[in-house]
This record gives sequence, C-alpha cells and structure tokens, in this order.
Amino acid sequence: MDSPYLETAPLQVGDTVRLIAPSGPTDEESLQRAIAQLEAWGLHVVVGDNVRARHPRVKYLAGTDEQRRADLVDAWCDPDTSAVIALRGGYGAMRLLDGIDFELMRGHALRPDGRPKLLTGSSDITALHQAWDHHLSIATLFCPMVGNDPFKNSTVVPAEVASWLFEPWGGRELGFRPGEPQVAASAAPPGGTAPPGGAATNENRNFWFENATPNQPKSSSISRAGIGAVTGTGVSVGPGPSAEAGSGPRRPASRARTLVPGMAKGRLGGGNLSLVAAGMGSPELAGVREARERYGPSILMLEDVDEELYRLDNLLVQLVRGGWFDSADAVVLGSWQDCAEIAEVEDLFMDYLGEAGIPVVSEMGFGHDPDAPSTPLGVAVTLEASTQGRPRMWVDEA
Repeated sequence: MDSPYLETAPLQVGDTVRLIAPSGPTDEESLQRAIAQLEAWGLHVVVGDNVRARHPRVKYLAGTDEQRRADLVDAWCDPDTSAVIALRGGYGAMRLLDGIDFELMRGHALRPDGRPKLLTGSSDITALHQAWDHHLSIATLFCPMVGNDPFKNSTVVPAEVASWLFEPWGGRELGFRPGEPQVAASAAPPGGTAPPGGAATNENRNFWFENATPNQPKSSSISRAGIGAVTGTGVSVGPGPSAEAGSGPRRPASRARTLVPGMAKGRLGGGNLSLVAAGMGSPELAGVREARERYGPSILMLEDVDEELYRLDNLLVQLVRGGWFDSADAVVLGSWQDCAEIAEVEDLFMDYLGEAGIPVVSEMGFGHDPDAPSTPLGVAVTLEASTQGRPRMWVDEA
C-alpha cells in the first residue's frame, strides 16, 4: 500500500475516534483527562466498554484478554471509526494477537471515503503496530499516548501529536528540530475550530508546511499565535502564548547524531526493542530475512525504557540471530529513557551494526522521552546521515 496521508490529514474535526486500553490499566483521572483532550480537538470520543476493567488475577492488565481484545476488534470494525487510540501502554497487547480474525479486520480497514483507519500508540502498542503492518499493510502512528504523563506534563507533546493527526504527513521531518518555536498543547486541532465556546479559529491556525523547498523536508514551524492549552485535568480553549513573540515553549533541541554516515530511503518500521524482540518467531515477524525482497528497502527504528545494558545486549542478540537487521537499509535509534548511559547504548549498537555497511543514527527522540516526537510507521521515508551537521529524516512526498 502506498503511504497514506501525504496530502490529506488522517483526521478532521467531528471524526469519531475509539479510545481503548489494550495493555495496562488506567485510573479515572487519566481517562477523563484523555477524553477531555480528544474532545478539545473537536473529536467525537467513544470509550471502549472495558476501558475501566481490571483482570481478576493479574494486576498489570486492563481486563482479561477477551475484554481487551473485544474492545480492540469492536473499535476497528465500527464503520464510524476514523482512528483507534490506545490510552496507554504497559504490557498485554501481544497477548491479544492470536485471537484476532485479521481477515475480518482487513474487511473493515477502510473508511467510507476509502482512506485507511488509523491506529495510534507506542511502547507496548508496538505489538499492534507489527500486526497491522503484517496482516493489514496499513500505516500507523507511533506516538505518545493520551492517557500517559507526557500529555499531562509536556509543553510540546499534545500539540505535536495533534499535528500528525490533523495535518498531512508528506514532507514532514521526523524527530526534534533545534531552536524551533512550539505553542502549548493545542485545545483545538491545527487548522480546525475549537469546540463550542473556544476562541481558536482558522485565523490563527498552525501551519506545519511553511518554508518548504524541493527535495527538502518541510518544517514543522508554528509561526502564528497559539490556539489553547490543556492544564491539569481541565481544558482551556483560550488563545495560547504567541510563538512569534518568543514566549511559547520550544521543541527540545535535536540531539540526533550520526554513528555511521550514509543516505537511505525505505519503509519505516520497528518500535520498542523489547516488543520487537518478543515478536521474533511470531507470524508477524516470520520470514524477516526475506522481508527486504518482499517489501523493498526499509529503515528500522528502535527505542526502549528502563532496561540495563546487559538486557539491551540480550535483546539485540535475539534480533541479530533472528535476522531482523538483514532487511535494514538503515537503523535509527530513539530514546533510551532510564536505560544505560547513551554512550554505552551507542557503543553496544555499534558492536553489532558498526560493520553492517548501513547508516546508523542515534538520539532521534521518539519513544519514552518526556517530550517524544511522533513517528509514522509503514510509510516511505528518507534518511540523510551526514558526517557534518545533524542527521535528518522525513516522510517522502507523493
């Protein structure tokens, strides 16, 4: 399937999204904050029947496998659904896969207008991203989850996620950009209208495609006034701080650097290292050594959280022995929050990939960074890993 959303946005104001908990449990405050944020963007939110459920024996699961699977399948197969949004990660998504009828899911993969539905989430949701890629050949969005702390604490995550939901993807640069102004969390979608009573209109919409030049990634600069903020559990829909005036929060400066230089084009895949390794040998990752021949060039990304260096080493051994990197034309590393020192992580990857003859880039930010940027999976991207200056990666245009 060709990359979707290159010229049209995945969502627009008034669309129906289904909010589910396919992995770990949540609390009522986080659930209500998530609903408020999605509704503030002008979306119609339908909450899964079992979002508040708890597994009777296993405290780290949001309900039984049957309950969580039912919410996932019902959400995806609802003809009115435009996107299925994972409330949080944790653990448990991979437990759902064997009981899903993916032929049924393929039959409900498109909206009435012919565009594919969207799945969003990160961390443990990597298991679902892999399944959607393998069984449905549909692009998904690896992004911070609306029920987690980044949506509560970060000044940049909500607006950045909204930009990937409400703006086209073609030409968008991935990762952080240095010195870029960013408004506070949007209470209305970029380019849309705030909910009733809100002050945001198209007059102060955010444009993420200004100053683009041919063959270069389009910037995600917000050059107009902010359109609102989410604070705590309440939603403010008044104008936010003006980025032009320099008073708004800024996206974190890029820390990305090249470990092995080169340029690559390919289909972006990967996700959380622990989940990718856990999926080796599964139907979703069967035949990984032949993946490049089947799908063409690929760029693979990895990130993780709270793993000691020897654990990362063991996980990488699984991927190397299973042939996962054999399909890679480049490898891009995200955040390693609460893992070993980044220099140690980089040295570890270089032990395995330094002589592979492919570009390797570090610290692109996606994953568990408190201000993590969003990253679409299953789309065609270009990576430039120069020996001078920071590496850059962007979604190819149509």
